Amino acid sequence: MSDNKVMLGLSGGVDSAVSAYLLKKQGYDVTCCFMRNWDSIMNNDIQGNPTLAGDKCSQEFDYDDAVETAFELDLPILRKDFIKEYWDDVFSQFLKTYERGFTPDPDVFCNKYIKFGAFYDFAKTMGFDTIAMGHYAMRIDEGGESHLYKASDLNKDQSYFLGQISSEQLSHCIFPLASFTKTQVREIAERENLAVAKKKDSTGVCFIGERNFKQFLNNYLPAKPGDIVDITNGQVLKQHDGILYYTVGQHRGLDIGGIKGRPMKPYFVVGKNLQKNILYVAQEEGNEFRKSYRCLIDTFNWIGSDRPEGRYKCACKFRYRGKDLPVTLTIRPDGESAYLDYDGYDYVAKGQIACLYQGNRVLGSGVIIKTYDKNLQEIPY
Repeated sequence: MSDNKVMLGLSGGVDSAVSAYLLKKQGYDVTCCFMRNWDSIMNNDIQGNPTLAGDKCSQEFDYDDAVETAFELDLPILRKDFIKEYWDDVFSQFLKTYERGFTPDPDVFCNKYIKFGAFYDFAKTMGFDTIAMGHYAMRIDEGGESHLYKASDLNKDQSYFLGQISSEQLSHCIFPLASFTKTQVREIAERENLAVAKKKDSTGVCFIGERNFKQFLNNYLPAKPGDIVDITNGQVLKQHDGILYYTVGQHRGLDIGGIKGRPMKPYFVVGKNLQKNILYVAQEEGNEFRKSYRCLIDTFNWIGSDRPEGRYKCACKFRYRGKDLPVTLTIRPDGESAYLDYDGYDYVAKGQIACLYQGNRVLGSGVIIKTYDKNLQEIPY
């Protein structure tokens, strides 16, 4: 097996296109592969998605762009379906998380099970031991194993979404954009006259794309309107569209204003009561309900063999664009869950990913399933 053979996940976007260019320039024998992970017709996703009424959905346009990129760079391209794997391992769990009243992050598990799982398995069957992805992240080999680090461009760094992969998976992957800024990537694409040079970045759910999310989710989990309640005084403020559509910390889209006797300041979601179908909100001033002091994470993953014992101080990012905040990690005896203790952080949301860091190194991550108050009592909402 040739050491310079690599299979690149080519998405039809500018990042993977420039990754292909850089790998070829560095002397790799590159084969591109477009992953098709969503079938809108088979998955009953036509309703509420006008873009699917025509001959093509957005994923097919992405495939056309990937083919054009491969042609421009004179590289072979394959197309591989992972529709069943995506449904079983990512999307089904995505729906189950919403059914619990939590807020999922499917991109993290798409990386774990599809891009670094099924895709790599496929690459091996095609004679490749190495894959490449257009993520802004960095692999550093030290102590005889591979570790994950933040990319040089901290504004674009995507290491948060990779905290569930293993050191073994990481050891077979190249990140060509590790040391590049997004601006540099655009400049390379324009200099090389790549057709996708000015294509906007995708912002939708991994492989599902951009759409009216409420309508999309309603295809699978029908909306059930209920009360929006000010948790500080029990006042019903208005009706919500469906408790599943809101996440802790959200304030846009609530459309609450002009409440008699209350200051003209925004309301934020602080919790949910799934059984009573109540969405709890509060204004921030004097609002202790937005804070938690401990959380329990499951599906815990540590990248590497140096997993600590006892209480371990590190940093945590509780959402992708969040800050790195100091926490104390205590891994539970089962090895698959852990407590994070911290000094009263706002809007730590169940279902989302807690990604752990030591400096720029990504230690691993887990899914937040419980939060606790100042007295370390579980918060019921």
